Amino acid sequence: MRRIETAFGTFLLVLTGVWFVSNPDVFQATTFIGLRGYMVQYTGVLAIGLMSLIMLLAVRPVLLSQRLGGLDKAYRLHKWLGITALALSIIHWIWRMAPKWASALGLYERGPRGPRPDEGTLHWGQSFFGAQRGLAESVGEWAFYIAVVLIIVALIKWVPYRWFAKTHTLLAPVYLVLVYHGVVLLDFANWATPVGYVMAGMLAVGTVCAIIVLTGRIGRDRKSGGEVTELNYFPQMRSLEIRIKTDGGWKGHRAGQFAFARFGASDEIHPFTIASAWHKDDPRLTIIAKELGDYTKKLPDTLKSGDAVVLEGPYGTFTLDRKHARQIWISGGIGLTPFVAWLEALAEKPESFEIDFFQVAPECDAELMASIESLASKAGVRLHQWRDAQDGFLTGEKLRGEVPEWKQAHVWFCGPSAFGLAIKNDLVAAGLNRRAFHQELFDFR
Repeated sequence: MRRIETAFGTFLLVLTGVWFVSNPDVFQATTFIGLRGYMVQYTGVLAIGLMSLIMLLAVRPVLLSQRLGGLDKAYRLHKWLGITALALSIIHWIWRMAPKWASALGLYERGPRGPRPDEGTLHWGQSFFGAQRGLAESVGEWAFYIAVVLIIVALIKWVPYRWFAKTHTLLAPVYLVLVYHGVVLLDFANWATPVGYVMAGMLAVGTVCAIIVLTGRIGRDRKSGGEVTELNYFPQMRSLEIRIKTDGGWKGHRAGQFAFARFGASDEIHPFTIASAWHKDDPRLTIIAKELGDYTKKLPDTLKSGDAVVLEGPYGTFTLDRKHARQIWISGGIGLTPFVAWLEALAEKPESFEIDFFQVAPECDAELMASIESLASKAGVRLHQWRDAQDGFLTGEKLRGEVPEWKQAHVWFCGPSAFGLAIKNDLVAAGLNRRAFHQELFDFR
């Protein structure tokens, strides 16, 4: 989380600094209208800058995602940026409308407009943008209203994933309209300043990424095919184990990574952690899909052996740690999937590590538990089957009691975010190095 917090804060501070360096006269503004003009420009630059970074993250850039700590962290940053861009866009709109509202309330009296500049003295670009100003303001306002609705829809969890995915794609053309709005309405003098250079770069990158989104080219170079070979349903976990035989396009993965998968004739693509290690001589992988939404609830009834699969990936950095000899793994519910892959990888290539694996769930199917127990035994991992009804809710205090050497361990958590945060806060407060706690953020909305 520290990486994306740093990236988020740094981006805003740098963009703010560049804007103020390019507009030092803002500190000389003595009238409301003068200040309002600067604030409209400032909030507009910040908002379109954030939207440009959002578009970049939307195409799932592998190298940037790795620098941020994985695609799950990149998506969390994507969400933060969206909320902040929404807030800044609203503030931008308020500053723009403020004189009109103040005048209607009798709080402000509009003075006469100043003289128009002599067209003969203007740069040709300034004349061109001036002629476009009315259209840019009009389409920008409508794009703002549409963006507000689409971002709010994306944040409402009860909106079905399929509708979220479809409506979210509409933000790409909305962004392109706002690029036009921003290019025309940025103070023309700013184009020859640092903020103009930064804006040009951001808008160029964002535009390319928006085109990638609209043409369906996200992850194109990381896509491959496959076929469902076996299905096993675990009723207590309400999860479906899906075994897939991949074609030659899948180049392998590290234990703990995830892939986007689309099954059969469906046009919906969803992220799933890969619950198996990779074997070059046997190109198969396993996914365990929990019934969390409309799509995954239907899979046990609609998916069948022989169905085609389109895979995209692998992604993620929540992978088996072969550096630290003392480790604690904690899974919550379906968060066990990366650890199953880790166990399989360790069983095939053991290490002289001391590992405690807390597999936490209200209940777990006997068939799945038998497989986990067998893998843990082969991998030399100490398995703790933690059941809420029998053992109570797992807390940091209880974990510290179960593992006396917890301060020397690296802790890996995958499960509900609130559960992980509670464990982390307890351990860090008790003395664990914050950098020794690793958490997979598998909530992509």
